[in-house]
Amino acid sequence: MKKRLLVQGRLDDAQVAELSNLFEVTVLPKSTSLNDPENSALLAETHGIIGSGLPITAELLDSAPNLKAVATISVGYDTIPVDELTKRGIMLCNTPDVLTETTADTGFALIMATARRVVELAELVKSDNWKAGIGPALFGSDVHGKTIGMVGFGRIGQAVAKRGALGFGMKVLYSNASPKPDVEIRLGAERRDLNELLAEADFVCVTVPLTPETERLIGAQEFALMKPSAIFINIARGKVVDEAALIKALENGVIHGAGLDVFEQEPLPASSPLTKMTNVVALPHIGSATHETRHAMAQRAVDNIRLALQGERPISLVNEEAYR
Repeated sequence: MKKRLLVQGRLDDAQVAELSNLFEVTVLPKSTSLNDPENSALLAETHGIIGSGLPITAELLDSAPNLKAVATISVGYDTIPVDELTKRGIMLCNTPDVLTETTADTGFALIMATARRVVELAELVKSDNWKAGIGPALFGSDVHGKTIGMVGFGRIGQAVAKRGALGFGMKVLYSNASPKPDVEIRLGAERRDLNELLAEADFVCVTVPLTPETERLIGAQEFALMKPSAIFINIARGKVVDEAALIKALENGVIHGAGLDVFEQEPLPASSPLTKMTNVVALPHIGSATHETRHAMAQRAVDNIRLALQGERPISLVNEEAYR
């Protein structure tokens, strides 16, 4: 008898067909909540769940006694109770590696766009307000030769730093990570404690995962340590930053500008002051949003759930204890 698999959006037809050759597959619309009462009978017979932004709760797990694996089409899994899954022997799989370079591209795009005021000046042209050569009031800041401080130095942090060091001759500092001697040699990177990094860097780029330890890691005290000319970049999670403190730092000139792909509340409310600030480049959480990378992420999730339900170790397994 085939195992039953529940898919919630973001797989293409070929990927659904691949899974359907092995499992009994039910595809739910992306807008459907797994917690809806009408899905309780379906969950009771489900062995695997695959999707993005999955709202996994203890109550949902109680409704799915046969569940063996959950594959999220993302790197982050802060909405999923890992300990609860592990306690029940349910494997959790994610999709690292395949989005590293694309997310780093987004991070560096934010660095360039914010420093050179790309969005603001493009709007000047589009709104027919470019009447003469721009003066110092609209000048941007150089990126090449500056110092970039990476708060977090995992795969994505190192990929952003590589672009800065090798492409733009930037000095690389990093914190919130164990020593990386190989990367230090390759990129000329130097390890600092967080406060030292904030004081030295021209660009502060956050790439740490959201955990209880990193929630609101950057707040008013941290912004006060940064240079008034510094630009802050966040491609991690919105809740790593105290957003109210960031807004005050931008309004009061404590820092020069910010490039943001993530926010405490998403979508970002139109009432947020961040939407009106010319020294802010705000993106709608597009870190991995390219056709190629989203397809690769979905395929990694497909491979993960296939292996898990066939009794093999998934490629990207978060909770090794559940497999053992």
